[in-house]
Amino acid sequence: MKSVVELVSVLLICSVAAFAQERGRGGDQSHQPSRDVGHGHIPSHGPPPARVQTSPREQQRPEQQPPQQSRSEQRRPEQQRPLENRSFADRPGHPGAPHVHKNNQWVGHDTGRDDLRYHIDRPWGHGHFTGGFGRGHVFRLVGGGPSRFWFGGFYFSAAPADVAFCNDWLWDSDQIVIYEDPDHDGWYLAYNVRLGTYIHVLFLGNG
Repeated sequence: MKSVVELVSVLLICSVAAFAQERGRGGDQSHQPSRDVGHGHIPSHGPPPARVQTSPREQQRPEQQPPQQSRSEQRRPEQQRPLENRSFADRPGHPGAPHVHKNNQWVGHDTGRDDLRYHIDRPWGHGHFTGGFGRGHVFRLVGGGPSRFWFGGFYFSAAPADVAFCNDWLWDSDQIVIYEDPDHDGWYLAYNVRLGTYIHVLFLGNG
């Protein structure tokens, strides 16, 4: 009888340990990230220029339009609220940060050239990045943080509006790929291969 009790106890302990290990490896699927974002995928191209929809109010003929508004009043709603307060989780399991699907769809790069968050009076003030763009040019981060990070002698800074989207980046080991930004002069897009997310970055020059 004693041996039976001991056997049952051993089996119970093993089952609990196996369950805990499975949860640690991701056995609980309710909070698992989607497999179609990140996980080593590298987009074959950058985002296309954004197609910002014109509102019905903006489609009115000149004689129908209301009195002239100030520049701040003319901003579209998405330009008036902080970008970091917007979630880009377009599907269950997708990140809340701007990201790229494995079909190379760029989610979140949609506010167009007039987005004042990415306006620079003197674009490319530190020169142009010459390390290579897109697939085939994968760089490993070797230090820093959002305000200043580097790899291969190239230095960058994350856009202030995007800092909240790179809190989970590993600044001393993550692999990133740089893409050209078709809408915002002076900015590039840094894509995180591990996470599948991206941010706007400013080139600070060579070390």
